[in-house]
Amino acid sequence: MAESSKGTARTIDLQRGFIEAGYTGRRGPRTTASAAGVRRAVYLSPRFKFGLSVFLSLAWAAVSFRLAGRWIADLSHVTGSALAYLAIFSIAIVPGFMNAFLVSGLLLDRRPLRRRIDAYPGVSILIAAYNEQDSIVSTVESIARQAYPGELEVFVVDDGSTDHTLRELSRLRYPWLRVIDMKKNGGKSRALNAALALVRHDLTITLDADSLLHRGALANVIARLMSDPAETAAVAGAVLTRNSRVNLVTKVQEWDYFHGIAAIKRLQSLYHGTLVAQGAFSVYRTAVLREAGGWPDCVGEDIVLTWSILRQGYRVGFAEDAVAFTNVPTTLKQLVRQRQRWSRGLIEAFRYHWPLLFHARMTTLFIWWNLAFPVLDLAYTLVFVPGILLALVGVFWLAGPMTLLVLPLGMLVNLAMFRVQSGMFETQGLKVRSNPGGFFAYVLVYSLVLQPACVLGYFKELLGARKHWGTK
Repeated sequence: MAESSKGTARTIDLQRGFIEAGYTGRRGPRTTASAAGVRRAVYLSPRFKFGLSVFLSLAWAAVSFRLAGRWIADLSHVTGSALAYLAIFSIAIVPGFMNAFLVSGLLLDRRPLRRRIDAYPGVSILIAAYNEQDSIVSTVESIARQAYPGELEVFVVDDGSTDHTLRELSRLRYPWLRVIDMKKNGGKSRALNAALALVRHDLTITLDADSLLHRGALANVIARLMSDPAETAAVAGAVLTRNSRVNLVTKVQEWDYFHGIAAIKRLQSLYHGTLVAQGAFSVYRTAVLREAGGWPDCVGEDIVLTWSILRQGYRVGFAEDAVAFTNVPTTLKQLVRQRQRWSRGLIEAFRYHWPLLFHARMTTLFIWWNLAFPVLDLAYTLVFVPGILLALVGVFWLAGPMTLLVLPLGMLVNLAMFRVQSGMFETQGLKVRSNPGGFFAYVLVYSLVLQPACVLGYFKELLGARKHWGTK
């Protein structure tokens, strides 16, 4: 989907998995079009936008509930009233509220102006690598092409790789690069914490070993952190797919990263609480990392760490124009394993940081939102999917004509996400590449695979199944 625009001096070719990146030559990062636009006469505070979005979403849910009355009544004759209400709320009313909140938030969002940075701070970059011989060199070279105007130190931690990762790293000659050989595989958290103990700078960035930084990504993510409110302790970068043209599995994920994941992070940052500063590309204040005890030893180390930061009262932001491209799973089996790991990470986050449910701040809505996910995913798997199968043979207890009411909102959600993401692409010299097959699979089929996979992940975590680092 992401490819270079005509006329740009530097190009990105995702079909070959190659990125040519470079600093724009300016002392400060480019200001995005949304942030640099005409100042509006009326300022709407985040709290006002939050209240308005809640009101509009509740109104949508109320109308949906009224329209679903006949649906609930018919289903009650089959399952009883309690199960009918639970089913319809889980597969229609609550998801409708969430989608309405997402649309209203994206339409109200205006990226805050980013101030000019005269002196960029020193930054430490941590990369945990396990069997990454095919990608680690290009990842480090993408850092070199940033021409970041501040001091850099980069730690690549080889976590007991059994391939030639160390040999590939030995070919690199950068004065700011330091390779740490852990000898024996101990997991991503252990690798990152080993490097954190050696960090000298006040800001620390994590980058996956198969990720490539787009031009100006380092400068943009640092400028976002320095321009956001003082209590901001971390900022998530925008992670997009690097290997999107491999097959239908990667083409579908291209839309997931471009639309769903980026839009949710953008919305959460508007209300002062991006819930996952992902390990693939995020910046943290080093002192806060150490205050939190570094990365916990769990499969969802990035979400658990982010919730720890939020629990300490800090804010977590999002830099939509600090772009990194990462390799995504190329087979259905790998994708299912990845989403199971993410689901297990969510359960871990609640296990460690459930008091966040009772913090009096806007972002608490998203914590409750996440608490609802296991129930909604279970209902989707056990109610909606069987309902679709029954509808195919003429039995419309769980899915039928009423289900079509979600289509207009679904289209509005995708249009809103496409609008904001396309604007970001334009400012970065990228354009949205044609991918209709992936889009239709994303809209029509993706959830049929991923939500049952998430349910399996929840149960694995609750039952204490063995954990693994990685999905490939």
